[in-house]
This record gives sequence, structure tokens and C-alpha cells, in this order.
Amino acid sequence: MRLFGTDGIRGIANEDLTADLARNLACTAGSLICRENDQVVIGRDTRGSGQWLEEALTEGFLSQGVDVIKVGVLPTPAISYLTTKLKSTLGVVISASHNPSEYNGIKFFNNHGIKLEEELEHKIEANLNSGKVAARLAKGRVLKEAGLEIYDEHLKRAINVPLEGLRVWLDCANGAASYVAPGLFSELGVSVQTHSCTPDGQNINLECGSTHPQNLQKLIKQEPADAGFAFDGDADRAIAVDETGGLVDGDFIMAICAKYLHENNDLKGSQVITTVMTNLGFHLAMDDLGIKVLLTKVGDKYVLDKMLETGANLGGEQSGHIIFLEHGPAGDGILTALKLLQIIEKSGQKLSELAKVMARLPQTLINIEVKRKNGWNKNIRLSSAIKDAELELGSRGRILVRPSGTEQLIRVMTESDSVEHSKEIAGRVADIVREEFA
Repeated sequence: MRLFGTDGIRGIANEDLTADLARNLACTAGSLICRENDQVVIGRDTRGSGQWLEEALTEGFLSQGVDVIKVGVLPTPAISYLTTKLKSTLGVVISASHNPSEYNGIKFFNNHGIKLEEELEHKIEANLNSGKVAARLAKGRVLKEAGLEIYDEHLKRAINVPLEGLRVWLDCANGAASYVAPGLFSELGVSVQTHSCTPDGQNINLECGSTHPQNLQKLIKQEPADAGFAFDGDADRAIAVDETGGLVDGDFIMAICAKYLHENNDLKGSQVITTVMTNLGFHLAMDDLGIKVLLTKVGDKYVLDKMLETGANLGGEQSGHIIFLEHGPAGDGILTALKLLQIIEKSGQKLSELAKVMARLPQTLINIEVKRKNGWNKNIRLSSAIKDAELELGSRGRILVRPSGTEQLIRVMTESDSVEHSKEIAGRVADIVREEFA
């Protein structure tokens, strides 16, 4: 049985992802990775299913003689940080990120706060499927730590300029950011107004958060602010809105941060790491600034791998996963928001002015539901259509076709100088995907 995708295990709670599976998963991971009396940090987002999954995981680890530190509802990057800070062997996050409330997921961090390498995930899968895990004689303990306070102090140390007087809107997606961001920003002197910060276990990501930034675009026009930030359910990503209501996605955020760091001689290697989905306009802007762009597959784990390989200290994705490696190896939406506010304050520029660092080329993304994803890259009709599109787009455009790592989808993305041209080519290739795979 295949469990791990590009971002841990994910599925519908109590159907794909059951208490028994979570318990057995913890037993297996505990037996493979941990010794008796090692510590594991467990955190979760605000989904109702998170509580019983937390209990099941706890039971599994305790049966292996592993101590469990339960920190409750906290962002994914907080668990990454706490795992290292508390000298734990593993960190476990119970979250399905930006997915609806009926979904949930489980992802692991190693003792450096980095997502487990695929080889180890495959080993966990194999051992779990074999059913040979037996409980150790020792019994682990449940421990408590002030996770929120430790994480708050970590974020405060990352900001080296007063933020008093700035005004922001925060859309916390009724998720983990609700417990952290409003209070933290207020402590830093920021005037805060909130949207979707009242989680009830079912409303996480429900027409709010980073996948619905239009909420903040409307609100910031009604009640002015210097910026708005929309997080996803586990707060590892952020999408910004400028003071005019303009959208500032992950590409723009990376461009702003890369330019600022480069001008201050703080961009290591004069390079930034991003994925194949990043807009061509970003590449053109970085080229003008003398900054190298290195590309990876889609997924923040691949961005991090390339950062560690090259020594880069900035990387991220269009979706708003931004990694500031000097502060930790995980994408952190709240940290990203604070970094943008710091740049606004230090530069004396408005966010809309900072965002002029790049111009977005018109981009079209079509998601096609398919019955199968295997063999997409060996299909002769689709390969031919992609080659034709590449020739037609030339040097001022591009096409990318790839399967989703977490859903039964094949994605077709095109960019061109012309909106109509981009849509026409994407639609043509998407039709072939439907005919061959849907």
C-alpha cells in the first residue's frame, strides 16, 4: 500500500486516514527511527479529526517506549523548529494544509526539522505493510512544553526593526495561524484586523485563507491597511495583498525579498531557489538584477534540498511557501509576513511599489481530473502536443505539464505575452489530456 505522497500522508479522515493507520504508523516510525526514551513532538492544525489522530499517534509512540511532547494546535513550521529546539528525534504534524476540513494528513520531520527523506518514508511503508512491528517492553511518557511561547520568541528574534504603526489584515484560514499571528503581530506593535480567525473544527480553509485572497482584497479597500496576509490551514504559506488590494503571490514575495537581500549583500551566492511553476516574469526580473534562479520540481521539500545543496538562503514557491534558511528549514507563512513588513518599514516603500520589481506574464493553469496518471510522459499524442506548444511559445513563453503529487489530477500550465494565446494553447493541450487519461 502506497502511503506517502510529496508532502507526507494525506486523505479523508476516518476513510483513507484512520486511527488504526495512525497508531500503526507511529509504532512503525518509532521502532525504526527512535530509541527508548527518545522524544517526539506532535502538533496539529484545527481540524476536528486532529484530536483523535493525535491520540492514536501518541498511543503508537508510547508503545515503543518513546516520550511524546504534545504541543497542540501550532503551525507546521513551529513543529519543525520545536523538534530541533527541544532536541527531539522526530516531529509529527497532523494537517492537510490547504485542503478542506474532511481531509487530514500526517508528515514527519527529522531531528533537524527537515521532512523525512523519501528512502526512509519507503522503509516505513514497507515495514508497516509487513505488519511485523511489536511493542517494546518500556512505556513512553506524555510530556508538555510551552510550544507557543517558544515559537513566538523564535519569530520575534527574526525581526530586527520596530513594526509599530503598521496596519495589517490577517486571514488565518480558521487554521493554526489563528492561535499565533494576531497576538504576535499585536505584541510587535502592529495594528491588526482579522478575518477567518475563529476555528470550529470544520471551517478550516472554508472559502478563506491563501486559496481565497480575494477576501482580503475586498477588505483592504473597505478598511485601509499597509498590507494583508492570507495563510493556509497549517500556516506554512502566505499570500500577500498590497495597500491597493493588489495580489502579491509567492513569486512576487520571493522577488521582493531576493532584491532586498541582494542589495544588502545578504543573498548567499546571489541565487534564489524556486520551482518549475514560477512565473517567467520572475526569471526575467532576477536576470535584470544579476540574481541566479535555480529550479526544482514542485514541492517545498525539493526547494529545501536544492538550498542545502547550493548554500542558498532564500527559496520558495508561487503558492507562498517561502523558506528563509537562516531561520529554519520549513516554509513559514507568519515569518514571511513579518519579513515583508520589515522590508516595507526599512525601505520606506509601499508594498505595491516593492512589487514592481517584476511583471507577471499571463499564466493559465488547467487542472484535469484523470483516471490514471501513470504513463502521461510517455504518451505520444501528448508529447507531440507539448513540443508543438513549445515551438509556438518560443523564448517569451513556456508550457509545463505535470501530474499532481497529492490529487488525481494532471496540470497544464502555460505562459505567454498574450492572455488569449496562453489560454488557447493550454486549452488545446488540456483537451488531449482529457481524451487520453480522463
